[in-house]
Amino acid sequence: MSDKKYRIETLALHAGQVPDPTTLARAVPVYRTTAYSFKSARHGADLFALRESGNIYARLMNPTNDVLEKRLAELDGGAAALSLSSGTAAIYFTVANILRQGDELVSASNLYGGTYTQFDAILPQQGIRVNFTPVNDFAAVEAAINGRTRALYVETVGNPVLDVADLESYAKIAKKHHLPLIVDATFTPPTLLRPIEHGADIVIHSLSKWIGGHGTGIGGVVIDAGKFDWSDPRFALYNEPDRGYHGLRFAHDLGANNHLAFILRLRTVGLRNQGPTLAPDAAWQFLQGVETLPLRMAKHSENALAVAEFLRSHPRWSGCGIRGCRMTPPERLPGST
Repeated sequence: MSDKKYRIETLALHAGQVPDPTTLARAVPVYRTTAYSFKSARHGADLFALRESGNIYARLMNPTNDVLEKRLAELDGGAAALSLSSGTAAIYFTVANILRQGDELVSASNLYGGTYTQFDAILPQQGIRVNFTPVNDFAAVEAAINGRTRALYVETVGNPVLDVADLESYAKIAKKHHLPLIVDATFTPPTLLRPIEHGADIVIHSLSKWIGGHGTGIGGVVIDAGKFDWSDPRFALYNEPDRGYHGLRFAHDLGANNHLAFILRLRTVGLRNQGPTLAPDAAWQFLQGVETLPLRMAKHSENALAVAEFLRSHPRWSGCGIRGCRMTPPERLPGST
């Protein structure tokens, strides 16, 4: 892709891919490989030291996954992305890439059940406390933030209640306290909403839902806006020498890539050492879904609008409120017996 600004429909088809120069194949190949060759000992050393970008080992990266990551980063307006074995893994490793024992997370309480359990039952076992607040209760969010808080977390549309988060208000609070805003945008793929444009620092998708669209694979992706300043000493994982990666200080020692400290640490520490890797065959399947994402979401939206218009004109319709939308029981309709 050139530097030309393409519409999202074109990005869904072509972003992130350069056709193979040897075969000139137009479609993305599936690279089923465990290891990669190095041009020399120096080349291998430079790759491991992050002085040069390239393929090191399949647990960290794969050319098929690389296209998926670049394409999704383009679609969401991010700087870089990392694919993982599931949406749940994407959530867990995102949190673990920022918080350590003794740190706290402030999260909206209207979460998908698996995420809520992870935050409520599992993270506390690892010394990370999650303070839950009602979605869009910004006074409660402010009250929950303290000196140990390291991030805010919210879903764009809560699962399953379907309440909508006010991302810009969350982003204002996050910016005020210099905290990264993590947004699970699974319910709103980038053809509908791009959270980074509303102040999100990190965006997460479960690829198994709308982005894939086919129900044949499990996967997740984390997208880094590349705008958050991790050099604040409160973020110890980025400012202290990292024992998991040669003593590197991720907020300081990446040179021109310092703005990608979050996603590079997620790849080289979380993915490299704990292994929640997405298989290239699954990445290829998700790429097929991404190609039709704009068309599918347009049809989903058209269908949802038709349902909403039908319900709005129905005699049992009693409207929507903070607790969702309701239908009046038949026995309460005027003239009913």
